[in-house]
Amino acid sequence: MNNLSTLLLAWYQENKRDLPWRRDQDPYHVWISEIMLQQTRIEAVIPYYERFMKRIPSIHDLAVISEDELLKLWEGLGYYNRARNLKKAAQMIEEEYHGIFPNHYDDILKLPGIGEYTASAIASICFSLATPTVDGNVMRLFTRLNEDSRNVDLASTKKQIREELIPLMPKDTGSFNEAMMELGEVICIPNGDARCEICPLKSICKSYNHQSWQNYPIRSEKKKQKELFYTVFLYSYQGKFAICKREKEQLLKNMWQFPNVLGKMTLKEIRLYLEKEHIDYQSIRKSISHTHVFTHQIWHMQAYLITLNNPIDGYLLETKENMKEKYAIPTAFQPFLSKL
Repeated sequence: MNNLSTLLLAWYQENKRDLPWRRDQDPYHVWISEIMLQQTRIEAVIPYYERFMKRIPSIHDLAVISEDELLKLWEGLGYYNRARNLKKAAQMIEEEYHGIFPNHYDDILKLPGIGEYTASAIASICFSLATPTVDGNVMRLFTRLNEDSRNVDLASTKKQIREELIPLMPKDTGSFNEAMMELGEVICIPNGDARCEICPLKSICKSYNHQSWQNYPIRSEKKKQKELFYTVFLYSYQGKFAICKREKEQLLKNMWQFPNVLGKMTLKEIRLYLEKEHIDYQSIRKSISHTHVFTHQIWHMQAYLITLNNPIDGYLLETKENMKEKYAIPTAFQPFLSKL
């Protein structure tokens, strides 16, 4: 393992991808990219990152932007609390650090929405601190290199691997971290066959030498996702459609959605529901169904197009064009918007 950094950095200098956030070491750029890259592929993030930077080029701009506009920019990336925490962190940097991104690991870690991984990435890439970034890619790479049987889903394992990487880091800590993540993403891949024959670390990799790489990493058995059924109402009135904000306690809180109720309703049950809610309607027509998969839940949704005689109190009526342009509609509801 003493040869790890030498082999790794040589490969990285030859093979690193040209990504917009790698063109400088501005902590604002690295921070935004790292938050966007959580749960999202690099190829998908690039256009979001470029659009975000064009509209919000600085920490100050992020601190003062409205939440609705911020969420619209974030639309499609999911996990919308990440965007809200960006704004909170920007406001904290403005108030406590005079608008300058903090350069100490502990201070970075205090910012809303920043955990050990993101703080380590920023600290190493932007400020040359020896703070290893330990994500799924790094843990997979590390456990395969060492035929390490520790459970990577345990917080203790992540902490131990982080501590074991510190003495292996060279002076160029940022490149080391980026190289570890990149190698895990493009060579030591999680699904399918690892690309061991072109891996720069195969000479020091125990699982390559023993052809045991498919046994690592060791993980806990996945919990079954909870399945929920929803009936979605596409209320239509004079060319406009009803939307409302989700409640603060719900998943996708404060996001715009089409009205819906929990449960799979029949046409008869929908008519009874509309009568109970005193909704004056002209017709009901079955529309599309859509299944959306979250990390811990699966939503099965059936939509119905309901033409109204009168608008409904408590709902916002908007055209399809305005919804697309102005409102952050979560990916879960996008198929219904496309169908309008």
